[in-house]
Amino acid sequence: MAVATAVVSPVGVEDTVLRPRGGDAAGEGVYVERGPGAAYHMFVVMEDLVEKLKLLRYEEEILRRNNLKPLSRHYFALPTNPGEQFYMFCTLAAWLISKAGCPFEQPQEYDDPNATISNILSELRSFGRSADFPPSKLKSGHGEHVCYVLDCLAEEALKYVGFSWKRPVYPVEELEEETVAEDDAELTVNKVEEEIVEEETDNEENFIDLNVLKAQTYRLDMNESAKQEDILESTTDAAEWNLEVERVLPQLKVTIRTDNKDWRIHVDQMHQHKSEIESSLKETKGFLDKLHNEISRTLEKISSREKYINNQLEHLVQEYRAAQAQLSEARERYQQGNGGVTERTRILSEITEELEKVKQEMEEKGSSMTDGAAYSLEKKKKGSDTAHQK
Repeated sequence: MAVATAVVSPVGVEDTVLRPRGGDAAGEGVYVERGPGAAYHMFVVMEDLVEKLKLLRYEEEILRRNNLKPLSRHYFALPTNPGEQFYMFCTLAAWLISKAGCPFEQPQEYDDPNATISNILSELRSFGRSADFPPSKLKSGHGEHVCYVLDCLAEEALKYVGFSWKRPVYPVEELEEETVAEDDAELTVNKVEEEIVEEETDNEENFIDLNVLKAQTYRLDMNESAKQEDILESTTDAAEWNLEVERVLPQLKVTIRTDNKDWRIHVDQMHQHKSEIESSLKETKGFLDKLHNEISRTLEKISSREKYINNQLEHLVQEYRAAQAQLSEARERYQQGNGGVTERTRILSEITEELEKVKQEMEEKGSSMTDGAAYSLEKKKKGSDTAHQK
């Protein structure tokens, strides 16, 4: 009975495969099942492979020496140029094996691919890595098997050079203090009042009502002026007062931080863009109308000229059509005559062959008759000689 177990292979070659186990009886095996995302596993392996090759400084040691292009993130995962990809695979595999401490001869362009793949897989098995797939899978130069072999060799090379992975150290981000431009920071009281009037009711508690503040100040001033009966005389020096004003003035500036996410800013930008579009549209519309009128006049001229040419060349067109009809009739008659000539030529060749045969037969009969006459004459001569001798 077959035993069904979920096994994740190194490269995830098959979707659902039944592989026989060594100790099982005939007909038993192990099912290798893959998840739905296994088809994209080679893309992850390929990205890791590129990072490992960069750690091994493959750009300086292999690309520049052989005048090769750098690998993309999915170079061996997708088919592009099988010949170029297979050559790049063999070159990188040989270099990685050499980096792992095993001398390996760099393959050449005209080497036997089967022998090269066999040597690479034997070196891979010598590192203790499994390669339970047919070598023909590597001939295409792309796919998950190619990514798996190169990734294993890159890991062995990193181990040999003594590289070890460490935990990442994340930098501590310092919060930058928000700075407000000097020209935007200083606002007058009238601008502040306008901003406060435009605020919504749900944000009114975050701002000071300047109208209430002014009313309270006005009432306090009125109460104090009512209490004061004498005329007040200032005893403060004007120069000292100006110095104090200059000293306190920077502290009296009202600063409001602008937020780019505020909807009011977006509304203002929309109005600004709308006005710019309208102003540009007026100029553009005039040019477009002018261009439309010119194109319309040109089309009218072309259509009228076309009608005039058609009227002038109508009789020539009719003559041309008649000539085309006569030409087609002549071609048809020619085809028919050509067919008759071909048939008569074939009959003539057959008659000629028969005539040659008859001539040959007549010649053979003539020659045979000539030979018979000569024989009869010779026979008569011999008979006459014999009679004369007697």
